Amino acid sequence: MANADNYALDELTKETAIGGVGTEIERAVPRIDLTDFDARRAEIADALWSAATDSGFFQLINHGVPLSLINDTFAYSQRFFAMPEDTKGQYPLVRGTNSGWEYKAQVRPSTGTADQKESYQITISRMEELGLWPTPGELPGFKATMLAFERANWHLATKVLGCFAEKLAMETDFFTTAHDPMQPTYQSTVRLIHYLAMKDAKQEDFKYWRAGAHSDFNCLTLLHQRTGQGGLQVAPGADDVDGLAWTEVVPEDGIITCNIGDMLMRWSDDVLKSTLHRVRMPKPGEYDGPRYSIAFFAQANKDAMIVGPQGKYEPMTAGDYMQMRLSANFDKKES
Repeated sequence: MANADNYALDELTKETAIGGVGTEIERAVPRIDLTDFDARRAEIADALWSAATDSGFFQLINHGVPLSLINDTFAYSQRFFAMPEDTKGQYPLVRGTNSGWEYKAQVRPSTGTADQKESYQITISRMEELGLWPTPGELPGFKATMLAFERANWHLATKVLGCFAEKLAMETDFFTTAHDPMQPTYQSTVRLIHYLAMKDAKQEDFKYWRAGAHSDFNCLTLLHQRTGQGGLQVAPGADDVDGLAWTEVVPEDGIITCNIGDMLMRWSDDVLKSTLHRVRMPKPGEYDGPRYSIAFFAQANKDAMIVGPQGKYEPMTAGDYMQMRLSANFDKKES
């Protein structure tokens, strides 16, 4: 467990206290069908609101992101991470940009140790300027697939966020405007993640986390997983970090697992609930090979002002908020 550092944000101070093992329990996971979204908008909005104000955690089916595109993106993700380290190293995570490749660089305040993974962040407003796209010679077709995947997930995220905006008595397009990909201040991100396989594991290795307990620092996360590659656990609705009860989220191809992030929780004056989650190590006897997942993080544009309807928190730009959260995860050393 991490040292009890003092952070400028309450969200981070809380995160330092959630590194324990806790208990495991079964819970029902809300599953929301988006079929005929426009015709069923009011019904779907009610279901989304119920899940988001209760646990902040739910899954989407019939969501409109083609399974073929999801499968292609996973295939390219595996090809990217299979490249030699010196090739991936040409596209490093650039400090403060949430863009590029990192290897065991993310240190959670909850654990004080590095997550057992590598990841590649795609923030489309920054990739060209920073030279972070693999070349066509290295990965032909990679960029086109990632751009298509990013836009499909953005479209879905803005649908969901539009429902939340209406429930918060905002204009329907409030969050769409705040996440405008045509602006240079756009900072939503696709994250390809490769959790490392267990090799010659010792008993103590199973005590670590593939990703330590945390809440996301964006507005909304759309997570794609692969059937058979488990480990994700959530502790929804957990205001008291002592004795957390964790629930396994069984991965299924094509089903998108969503959670509210701290940015949207703050924006809603804490009405919408950010969800604690982690990725545990395999247990002895379980599948212990590599685990791949892909997240789309809907993160408001840098110049968007986070001000809740009731003004519970001091106004803050989304850019400032992101910098504080990125610094806490990537600038701190292991303790």
